[in-house]
Amino acid sequence: MLRCKILLFLALLGALPGARAQGPAAGRTFTNPLKANGPDPWVVRRGGYYYYTNTMGKNLTLWKSKTLEGIKDAPGAVVWTPPAAGPNSTQIWAPELHFLGGKWYLYYTASDRANPSDQTRYVFVLENASPDPTAGKWVDKGKINTQYPGLDGSVFEHGGRRYFLYSAYVGPQSVLAIAPMANPWTLAAGQETIIARPTYDWEKGGGRQILEGPEFLAGRRGQLCVVYSASACWDDNYCLGMLTARPGADPLRADSWTKAPQPVFRRRPKTACGAPATTASPPRPTGEKTGSFTTLRPPPTASARGAAPGPSASAGTPTHAQFWGPGRAGHAPGRAVGRIRL
Repeated sequence: MLRCKILLFLALLGALPGARAQGPAAGRTFTNPLKANGPDPWVVRRGGYYYYTNTMGKNLTLWKSKTLEGIKDAPGAVVWTPPAAGPNSTQIWAPELHFLGGKWYLYYTASDRANPSDQTRYVFVLENASPDPTAGKWVDKGKINTQYPGLDGSVFEHGGRRYFLYSAYVGPQSVLAIAPMANPWTLAAGQETIIARPTYDWEKGGGRQILEGPEFLAGRRGQLCVVYSASACWDDNYCLGMLTARPGADPLRADSWTKAPQPVFRRRPKTACGAPATTASPPRPTGEKTGSFTTLRPPPTASARGAAPGPSASAGTPTHAQFWGPGRAGHAPGRAVGRIRL
């Protein structure tokens, strides 16, 4: 299923020009200055530009803008279209753009059109040597050699090593797994570790046991954090959980990670907003070091282009509002929901 990805969380209303409260419920109404639609948003900043992408379902598209606010008006560049058949021919989800070792890499989830299912779903990667990822040639580097089928691959560097995080399908569950990388398209052999399984009731909503959309966050005191989506993305209780590893801990050891017993970000039933989902923080060129993109699933009464809420409505249908707000120390949700202390 498609995750409804949060790139960190909704924070202060006045963060952008044009972002304003309206009417009598000034603290509750928000005018969105960014793209109105786009599941699984991802944004990075390099060379004075923001590069943005989100799930399109049928291709990989990048947007380029000098400002975050400008993304909504920037023309999209289709940089890759899947083949008509093969292991990466359909269900093109959750793209992430990373600049590694002087080249751009675009990680994405895909499945086989001949048999689209959890068991044929994997993470793939493209490479581009151009300084501008919206130009140049994207070269297919193939499937990431994970131990299990899965989705939502992400990359982070820590302590001089590069790691790959993803949501792995293991039996009836989706679990979180990590492995060191030999290069940007290959995992080191025999070192993949499952670091979290769904154990709490809030990780088992929607009739599934799911941990997905993992993203790495660096804490202010040297600790490591992984924020992830829990439960089925069509469930109203879809939420964010967090794992924490103490400073100096080995991220490849499952016992290095401690899971928060409660969600760190979840839907407030009395609001009109739908359920949230995952994480990443682009730097701001101003005094703020980072901020936060947020995607919210439509509320239970909403429909996706006429479809009833549920897995069919969220799978590949861009129905998710996005917001921006400054984060505390780069990694914190807004005051309206609470705060992650890192």
